[in-house]
Amino acid sequence: MTYIGQQPSTTFDSGIQDRFTGLTTNTVTLTHDISAETDILVVWNNIVQDSSTYSVGGAGNKTLTLGGSLVSADIVTVYYTNKVMQSVNPTAGSVTTTTINDGAVTNAKLANSSITLNGSAVSLGGSATVGEANTPCFLAFKTGNTTLSSGAFTLLINTSVVQNDSSAYNSSNGIFTVPSGQGGTYYMSGSFRVNNFDPERIQGVFHVNGSELNYTKQETTPDGSVSGRHPSCAISSIINLSASDTVDFRGMQQSGSTDTIFSSVFGGFKIR
Repeated sequence: MTYIGQQPSTTFDSGIQDRFTGLTTNTVTLTHDISAETDILVVWNNIVQDSSTYSVGGAGNKTLTLGGSLVSADIVTVYYTNKVMQSVNPTAGSVTTTTINDGAVTNAKLANSSITLNGSAVSLGGSATVGEANTPCFLAFKTGNTTLSSGAFTLLINTSVVQNDSSAYNSSNGIFTVPSGQGGTYYMSGSFRVNNFDPERIQGVFHVNGSELNYTKQETTPDGSVSGRHPSCAISSIINLSASDTVDFRGMQQSGSTDTIFSSVFGGFKIR
């Protein structure tokens, strides 16, 4: 048949009770938790006890203290007038996104700690930040003249450094060293500008662990018909590096004679 509202129960719900005999104390231990004396009806030798004559306490109010001491022939029956309900935790994996209302989980309910999300650190609590900082990162540059011979790659040493890890780039030898525990994918860039406006060509390249990284080589061929300009060469690349690997930036010019570098820049940072 049809019905309005919640469907009626199709089973009987029997009452619960405790029965105590053969005791000589003034306390008994109930089987079920209760919230107060009024949740039970105490019958002592067929006489209903007023709730003011007994008390409950202890964990779950399960310790019932009677108004007098029992003798072994006494019979005490406790009827539960309010059924004590039990909290039930959801089973593992049963809570889905459709179970939770949109917007129900607020920042206040999130622990102030770090977790990992798709390989990136996520800081929760206060001002949330997503993603790792791009560390280590550095930018090294040099202004002023540097001699650059013709026909050979020369390591460019940049003496002024802006970076977040003072041990990563060595301004005395122009070499970046991947710190311990910081292996991963790096973005590297470098550029330099020469004095001679008409060399045959200029090139830049990265070296990893002292060996030329061929695919990073970039060449610029200046327009010799335009005078008074100083050609530059810029390169960038994505490089996979391990801890203790070294990277440096080198430049070459082919004018047939010694040339001068006006300025150079070398920098990079860890992507992931």
